[in-house]
Amino acid sequence: MRFTGIAILCTFFVILTACSNDGRKPEPMEPEQPAEETSGEAGENENAGNKGENIEQVATNLEAPWAIEKHDGNLYVSERPGAIVTITKSGQTRKPVEFERDLSQQSEAGLLGISIPEDFSSSKIAYAYYSYEQDGTYYQRVIELEEREEAWHEVSTILDRIPGGQVHQGGRIKIGPDEKLYVTTGDASVPENAQDVESLAGKILRINTDGSVPEDNPFQDSYIYSYGHRNPQGMAWDEAGSLYATEHGSNAHDEINLIKPGENYGWPVIQGDETEREMVTPLAHSGEETWAPSGMTNLHGSFFFATLSGQSLKRFNPKNETISTVLSDFGRIRDVYADDGGLYFITNNTDGRGSPSEEDDQLIFLKLPSNQLQESQ
Repeated sequence: MRFTGIAILCTFFVILTACSNDGRKPEPMEPEQPAEETSGEAGENENAGNKGENIEQVATNLEAPWAIEKHDGNLYVSERPGAIVTITKSGQTRKPVEFERDLSQQSEAGLLGISIPEDFSSSKIAYAYYSYEQDGTYYQRVIELEEREEAWHEVSTILDRIPGGQVHQGGRIKIGPDEKLYVTTGDASVPENAQDVESLAGKILRINTDGSVPEDNPFQDSYIYSYGHRNPQGMAWDEAGSLYATEHGSNAHDEINLIKPGENYGWPVIQGDETEREMVTPLAHSGEETWAPSGMTNLHGSFFFATLSGQSLKRFNPKNETISTVLSDFGRIRDVYADDGGLYFITNNTDGRGSPSEEDDQLIFLKLPSNQLQESQ
């Protein structure tokens, strides 16, 4: 890659200004350049580079998409600039979202996760997580959205003033098997937030859909379900109802964790294979390389997760805790959604950190062979 003198000077200035006074390494954003595949991964590259019969292009020209949901045969994709695209058999329709607050323009911020409940066909109410600015301060909030004829409208606030920062906004929102809302939050660029159980940053939250605290949450009168997270962006449950999550590490050491209520996942005290009393080490991590993992889904006992820097879909087998690459050659991948026979995924090449093609960003369906649809062994 060729660099001009100006580019080199700019890079040097960014590195200098990112360093903190206490000597810690700067908190990086999601890596902008693809990294080499992790040398410690187990398993073969199952479909890497394959754009043949098992690949179907479902939608094109999405704008910095972030999350995929499906309901009643229709697909819904959130876009960070503030819109939701509905994809049906007859085409795709983009509707803006009317927010109560000014959408944040910070890096990694905007309209992030969405979740579509089972009664959406009748209620037209969905859930969303977005970043906003108020009086020069950045926050996230969990809201109800109502789909109307011309636009989606924010109709109520479920949880507000989740800390936001320059980076590390978290953003995934899912309805769990227990019908509670689960929300991932980043440390908002302040690592100490993750260990502070009085802060909503650097956590996985569990919320009743009316905004109240579930009585069986691990901390009394608190939305916090687990803590010690840096920037978790993927969640999925196995068939027994156990929650797994992906998490961005610091300068590599990206993680896959089994999430248990009340547990401390270590950031910023430990990462990778490091241990500390009453802190949980990950089931798997990327070692000295990086995946920059985002959305995750469960299909027949295997967890599939999207990677940004890794520029691939990966598969985690929870029984032997191994990871393999399922697909590559589409650039940055933000989210993945399991469906009968395969996986939907969205590319994320138009977010300012990728190299978009004329058709990016795209929603793709990957049909998996029968041997990959079998439950993990």
